[in-house]
Amino acid sequence: MEFSTVDILVFVAYGLLIIGVGLYVSGNKKGHQKNAEDYFLASKSLPWWAIGASLIAANISAEQFIGMSGSGFAIGLAIASYEWMAAITLIIVGKYFLPVFIKKGLYTIPEFVEKRFGQNLKTILAVFWLALYVFVNLTTVLYLGGKALDTIIGNGDGSLMLTGIIGLALFAAVYSLWGGLSAVAWTDVVQVVLLVAGGLATAFIALDKVAPGGGIINGLVHIYHVVPEKFSMILEKGEIITPNGKDAWWDLPGLAVIIGGMWVANLYYWGFNQYIIQRALAAKNLAEAQKGIAFAAFLKLLIPLIVVVPGIIAYVMNIDATGAIVGADFINANGSVVNDNAAPWLIKNFVPAGFKGLVLAALAAAVVSSLASMLNSTATIFTMDIYLPYINRNANDQKIVNVGRITAAVALIIAVLLAPLPGNFGQAFQFIQEYTGVVSPGILAVFLAGLFYKKATNKGAIWGVTLSIPIAMYFKIAPNGWSGSVLFVNIPFMHQMLITCIATLVVIAVASWIEGKGKDDKNGITLTKRLFHTGTVFNISAVIILLILTLLYAFFW
Repeated sequence: MEFSTVDILVFVAYGLLIIGVGLYVSGNKKGHQKNAEDYFLASKSLPWWAIGASLIAANISAEQFIGMSGSGFAIGLAIASYEWMAAITLIIVGKYFLPVFIKKGLYTIPEFVEKRFGQNLKTILAVFWLALYVFVNLTTVLYLGGKALDTIIGNGDGSLMLTGIIGLALFAAVYSLWGGLSAVAWTDVVQVVLLVAGGLATAFIALDKVAPGGGIINGLVHIYHVVPEKFSMILEKGEIITPNGKDAWWDLPGLAVIIGGMWVANLYYWGFNQYIIQRALAAKNLAEAQKGIAFAAFLKLLIPLIVVVPGIIAYVMNIDATGAIVGADFINANGSVVNDNAAPWLIKNFVPAGFKGLVLAALAAAVVSSLASMLNSTATIFTMDIYLPYINRNANDQKIVNVGRITAAVALIIAVLLAPLPGNFGQAFQFIQEYTGVVSPGILAVFLAGLFYKKATNKGAIWGVTLSIPIAMYFKIAPNGWSGSVLFVNIPFMHQMLITCIATLVVIAVASWIEGKGKDDKNGITLTKRLFHTGTVFNISAVIILLILTLLYAFFW
C-alpha cells in the first residue's frame, strides 16, 4: 500500500506545525536576550502538563516504536515491564530524588556530582555522558528511525536509509539548535499527542485486521488465545523461546523485573539521565515538577498498547500452525528472524491511506523529539560542565548559548556519520539495555551513595565508578574466555547489573570509610521529612498508579 496524496499532506502539515511551534517559542522576548537559563532550562517556566508530555516524548523513540515492538514480536508482553515498572520509578524519582536536585538549583546531573563529591568526578561522568549520547543514543535513534522510514516508505533494502537519517537529523536541528529546551519541550507537547494518536491508530487497526471476524476487542481475544504464552509478565526459564532460538528468560529473568535488576536500569534512566530529568529541572517549582512526573507515570501505563501489542499482532500474523515464522518480510537471507521489522511491516501493509501519514508523523515525532532532547542535553553538559569550568570561565550569556548551539550541531553531524554503521541488532531494544547495563550500575551506585550515604567521599565514589566497569565486564568476558567453574557468569544481564550495582556500593562504602575514618563527609546531604513532603495530587496519583500496576501484574502473571 503506497502513500497517497492525503498521507503526504498530513505528514507535511505535521512537519510545518512542529517547526512553526519550535521557532515561535524560540524567539527572544522584546528587550530580553536569551540567556543560559532560557536556553538550557526553558527559563524555569514549564507547567506540569508540559513536563509530563515532554518526558514521554523524549523517552519514546525509534528504540521503543521499532525496538520494543520487535521485542514484543520475539518475547511478548513481558517486555512491557520496562514501561510499567518505569511508572513506579517515576514516582520514586519525584518523591526522593527531585527535591534534592531542585533545591540545589541544578542545570545538569554532573553538576550534582560536583556539589556532592568534587569536580574531577563530575568531569569523568560528564565526558562519559557526552560519549554515550553521541556514539550510542543519537546514533541508535537515527539508525532505527532511518531503518523504519526505509521499510515503510521504501522497499526495506536500505536505499532510503541514509536519506531518512539525514532528513530526521535536519528536522530536529531546525528548531532545537536555535530554541533550546523551550523549543524542545513545547514541541514535545504536540509530538506526544501525535505519538499517542498515531500509535493507538496502528494498534487498533492491526487488532481489527488480526481477528477473523474483525473488531478491536475480538482482536485482543484472538491473539491472547493464539499465543497465550506471550502474555506472561513473569517468565519462567524455557517458557518463551524467541524466533531466533534464545530463551527469553535470559532477557527478563522472572521476578527480577519486579524486585531485581530492572530497578537498576529504570532508576538510572529516569533519575540520573540528563536528557530525561532536565525537563523536571525546568519546572516552575518542585510541586509542578512532581505533578508533571505523575502525569508521565500515567502515560507510561498506556505505552505498551502502542509499542508492544503491535509486535505480538505481527507475530500472530506471520506464523503457521506449528508456530514457525513464515512471513518473508521477517526472514533474513541467512535464515535469521528480523524481529524489528514488526512495526514497520504493520504500518506499511495495514494502515489505510490518510491514517498512514498520521502514523508516519507519529513515528517521526518519536524520533525527532528524542533527537532534540539528546542534542539539548549534550549541549548543556558540554557547555556547563566542560566549556565553562575549563575553557572560558568568564563567558557571557550570548557566548554560552552560542557554544551550546555549536556543540549540538557538531554532535548531530558525528551521529549522522556513524548512524549507517550499526548492523542488524536482532532485538535492538534489548541490545541497548544490555550494553548500557555495563556502565549504568556503577553510575547509579555513585548517585545513590551521594544522596543517601553521608559518609560517602569523593575518592570513594571515584574508586566505585572506576571499578564498576571491570566488574561489569567480568560478566561479558569470563564466559567466553575462561574455562572451568567461574563465579556469577552464567546469569542474565539483569542479575549482572544488580550484582555490579551492589558491589560498587560496597566499594564506595569501604573506600569512603577508610578515607573518612567513619565520619560524615563535609558535602553529605542532610535529609529531612520536610524535604520529601509531597502534595495531595502527587500522593493520590501514586496510590492509583500502584493499584493499577498491581492489577495488571496479577492478571498477566
